[in-house]
Amino acid sequence: MHDLWHARGDGQNLVTEDVTVVEGDVATISCRVKNSDDSVIQLLNPNRQTIYFRDFRPLKDSRFQLVNFSNSELRVSLTNVSISDEGRYFCQLYTDPPQEIYTTITVLVPPRNLVIDIEKETAVEGEEIELNCTAMASRPATTIRWFKGNKELTGKSEVERWSDMYTVTSQLLLKVGREDDGVPVICLVDHPAVKDLQTQRYLEVMYKPQVRVSQNYPLQGLTREGEPLELTCTAFGKPQPTDMRWLRVDDEMPQHVVVSGSNLLISNLNKTDNGTYRCEASNAVGKSHADYMLFVYDPPTTIPPPTTTTTTTTTIPTTITDTTATTEPAVHDSRAGEEGAIRSVDHAVVGGVVAVVVFAMLCLLIILGRYFARHKGTYFTHEAKGADDAADADTAIINAEGGQNNSEEKKEYFI
Repeated sequence: MHDLWHARGDGQNLVTEDVTVVEGDVATISCRVKNSDDSVIQLLNPNRQTIYFRDFRPLKDSRFQLVNFSNSELRVSLTNVSISDEGRYFCQLYTDPPQEIYTTITVLVPPRNLVIDIEKETAVEGEEIELNCTAMASRPATTIRWFKGNKELTGKSEVERWSDMYTVTSQLLLKVGREDDGVPVICLVDHPAVKDLQTQRYLEVMYKPQVRVSQNYPLQGLTREGEPLELTCTAFGKPQPTDMRWLRVDDEMPQHVVVSGSNLLISNLNKTDNGTYRCEASNAVGKSHADYMLFVYDPPTTIPPPTTTTTTTTTIPTTITDTTATTEPAVHDSRAGEEGAIRSVDHAVVGGVVAVVVFAMLCLLIILGRYFARHKGTYFTHEAKGADDAADADTAIINAEGGQNNSEEKKEYFI
């Protein structure tokens, strides 16, 4: 018989296949003859009781039904399969010598129940919680997989065997944060008897407030003396914050500051308002805060333009972005984005100075030009003065020589 099990029909006239079936389903057993010679075919159960002899059923179990009978095949169905039906079934062919081969029925049992137990229904951010998923009474033992959202996690499984059934428990340790609130934790089963069997639990995580300070006015630019300032504090947490307050970190709150709920208003800024203003919010989990650093600048000054040259400077406003507080305190600085505005003022001043210098240089060049033009002249000498009055050439020569001897008449005049 052992040799027949290895052959499974090889070199014989009988052929059959093993059957795997889920508990409660239908199993079909087929005994086939390769070369029919009208020999008798019969099917026996694991206790070697005859189920069918040709097309006759001696066994009284009505779950066995004849599906097909011919000289070359005996096919029988078994309905409502249970664990007790598992085992070897024998096909026999009455030849000389007789032939026999067996087929094995394997019964799969899906998990009876799939349950997630969670250590705490409500957790606090930062805590590590324990979850256990149990798949009971399966065969074979099931494989359990964990998911948090779409991310697969790793658990630790233990298998217990009760008779022919298996119970598997998988443990998952999970450290939760505020981002896990409302996220499903899924226990999924891998088992050949079932597909897409899973159960899930939604995490409920409590966390302290998340605080943010935003500047409503001025929307952009500098916080200047004499102008108003309006701040708004927003806070989110689980549970929702019930207590919210404003304070000044480095000094007492100025008397002219108006606090209305989550808003802080200073209608007329001055230098004494400089400092750090904090918004605090708290709930049952804890307390958080966000800071705003205020720096008050001088009022804007107007620079008169040059008389002859105009310089135009385009100022690009800089948007101030609020800092959002998470678990760490947030600091909003009123000086953020102010460098651009200061640089614009510096450009205007530099442009005006350059224009004045250029104008002064042009005026200096004009004055110097006129001065040199007025002092440009011709040199005249009186060395040949006598020659101009002479009647002839000889007289002119005599007069010229006489003029050379007279040193007082040889002078130069600069006009």
